[in-house]
Amino acid sequence: MNKSDISDNIDARRRHILGAAAVGLVFTRFAITSRAEAASAGTNEATSAAMKASPTTFGPLKQIDAGVLNVGYVELGPADGHPVILLHGWPYDIHSYVEVAPSLAARGYRVIVPHLRGYGTTRFLSDTAVRNGQPSALAGDIIALMDALGIGKATLAGYDWGARTANIIAALWPERCKAMVSVSGYLIGNQESGKLPLPPKAELQWWYQYYFATERGRAGYQKYTHDFAKLIWQIASPQWTFDDATFDRSAKSLENPDHVAISIHNYRWRLDLAEGEPQYDKVEQQLAKAPVIAVPTITLEGDANGAPHPDPSAYAKMFSGKYSHRLIAGGIGHNLPQEAPKAFIDAVIDIDSNS
Repeated sequence: MNKSDISDNIDARRRHILGAAAVGLVFTRFAITSRAEAASAGTNEATSAAMKASPTTFGPLKQIDAGVLNVGYVELGPADGHPVILLHGWPYDIHSYVEVAPSLAARGYRVIVPHLRGYGTTRFLSDTAVRNGQPSALAGDIIALMDALGIGKATLAGYDWGARTANIIAALWPERCKAMVSVSGYLIGNQESGKLPLPPKAELQWWYQYYFATERGRAGYQKYTHDFAKLIWQIASPQWTFDDATFDRSAKSLENPDHVAISIHNYRWRLDLAEGEPQYDKVEQQLAKAPVIAVPTITLEGDANGAPHPDPSAYAKMFSGKYSHRLIAGGIGHNLPQEAPKAFIDAVIDIDSNS
């Protein structure tokens, strides 16, 4: 592939919007598997059974100073188990893993589920700290959390902002990441690609990104955070029939005093409408080169993901190590670990045990 092809693909991929690839594309170095798809007849039944049998919330959260934050997190499983860190997305919270985390802990893993900056009980240690939402800052938070918890290397798994965070760590700090599960694949982006216009239908999917670019959008999200987040849930997972109690349980985490500022800065930064912090400049320069990820990885995609996401055929080449992709059938949307916990658990166990 020549340089211009790479540039075009990276720019499009980083915005999470890609055209459909030709059917029958053959990957010579990457295995694209569909084990979950083959079992689609039982996916919804297995997921429903798991949710009915699982707890509806976590126990008391722990708090620890890590980097610029005091992080709120859940920890389950044996202290000497292999660490697995589960990372949530926007606008969700740690309850995306309320079925996944106990199951992994029961299998002997030390499971850590942190609230990202701007969510739940996570707070900045300084009142004057920049409420920075750029992706490299979130990745730095997780490295700092691992240091604070004495974790040298962990399996990372996530979706949305969480997958983006895991991608960055796997790409730039592979010595800290044993293996990775990433919903929607390769999500490393940069401001330059964020400036590029997309076809109208693709731009329409990012309506909230442009809304957030305005003062009206910031004020609107501040005033209607609950309703806004619920709408995003419905759009991103159009076939997921979550009830009010399920949503409200997570929506409480959005009451964090820094949530709106972090969210707005994240999306404005992507469009190069907000500056990042200088200490992340070198990291951003590395990410702008679209580094290939060598860490063993399984990527997942729900067959009913209503959020902007790339086609798997476009990002397979960005993983140079052991790699496979799984399409999770049965009306599964954007919040894959909560909608299809068994499929997510299987992916974590499979990639970890084979790494």
